[in-house]
Amino acid sequence: MQKVIRGLIRSGETKVVLCVLDGLGGLPLNGKTELETAHTPNLDGLARGGACGLHIPVAYGITPGSGPSHLGLFGYDPLQYEIGRGVLEVLGLGGELSPTDLAVRGNFATVRYEQDGPVVIDRRAGRIPTEENRRLTDKIRSEIKSIDGVRVSIISGMEHRFALVFSFPEPLPEGADDISDTDPQKEGNHPLRPLPRRKEAEKVAYVVERFIEKVVEIIRDENKANYILLRGFSKYPNLPSFGEVYGLKAAAIAVYPMYRGVARLLGMEVLEVSGTSIESEVEVLKRHFKDFDFFYFHVKKTDSYGEDGNFDAKVKVIEEFDSFIPEILSLKPDVLVITGDHSTPALMKSHSWHPVPFLLVSQYTRGGGSGAFSEKECLKGELGIFRATEAMALILSHARRLNKFGA
Repeated sequence: MQKVIRGLIRSGETKVVLCVLDGLGGLPLNGKTELETAHTPNLDGLARGGACGLHIPVAYGITPGSGPSHLGLFGYDPLQYEIGRGVLEVLGLGGELSPTDLAVRGNFATVRYEQDGPVVIDRRAGRIPTEENRRLTDKIRSEIKSIDGVRVSIISGMEHRFALVFSFPEPLPEGADDISDTDPQKEGNHPLRPLPRRKEAEKVAYVVERFIEKVVEIIRDENKANYILLRGFSKYPNLPSFGEVYGLKAAAIAVYPMYRGVARLLGMEVLEVSGTSIESEVEVLKRHFKDFDFFYFHVKKTDSYGEDGNFDAKVKVIEEFDSFIPEILSLKPDVLVITGDHSTPALMKSHSWHPVPFLLVSQYTRGGGSGAFSEKECLKGELGIFRATEAMALILSHARRLNKFGA
């Protein structure tokens, strides 16, 4: 699809705002999903006049991570471009990567030490404060500089998250990052070993395992964050830039590192946000609206509360976002899209494979299909169900940025 789009791009002055409410889709609890429960008069009004549908982040029945689902929305087929979470996390935190580096995403976690080894009782260490995270990463950084000649850098993130960069003496071979995650993904299980899935990854896996052992020696007696879980082992990939493919000057407004990393990887300018509220993100959008053609606007807490199983809190975030719709509309974007990257039903406390509500507003939509912004109502819209990788074509066409295909 990108190859076709690149040949059709035409210049223009239209502006696009893509709002991604992370983990937006849900499942019914007491008969209604989070979107159906939320009081969203502004979103519902836009849905009645806009083009609605549901998108499939990767493929039917496939539960996506945040990296693949965002790539899909930006038109990069996640089945073609497999990018590890580690790269996105490191870049999002302002780190740098070279061909000799391995990037990893980490969680501080709480374990209970039993006779047969540690058992995970909280994969996120109670979402420790970011200040506590910094104290722990400083402590680890001061005591671990390298492992067997491999330099190790630890970068503090928000709450329980951090990122690692293992800098090897020479470039890593293809497949050196093919290592299994140590996060068991479920409380009550033992942490997993970082196992190499091919010969090229054996040395890297050995270094990672040694690092985990040394870290545990340092933080074992901590009250909450007494273990680390690692995932998303990855090397730096080569992707065509967003601006090159779509002819758009793009900016990202996101608070959490992983999403800033996605944007940075694609060549978007990542704007600084003071604070973590939706209000602070809207202020950044208003301040920079004249400077860019395309804005990626990310809201995280819909996903966080979904993963926590906090149905009511997720509803409140949706309602809070709805209250800012008039301010976004006052900027008069030519295309406004509101969707999620994937579904995170509070009922499941995890990402899921369910199609994601999608709303596109422009003067060129037919409207009249959906009565509100919800999973069921979006299914009635003119866009139907489509792959996320087709979203950019829809956005660009409604922004009048595509020429005709063929004679």
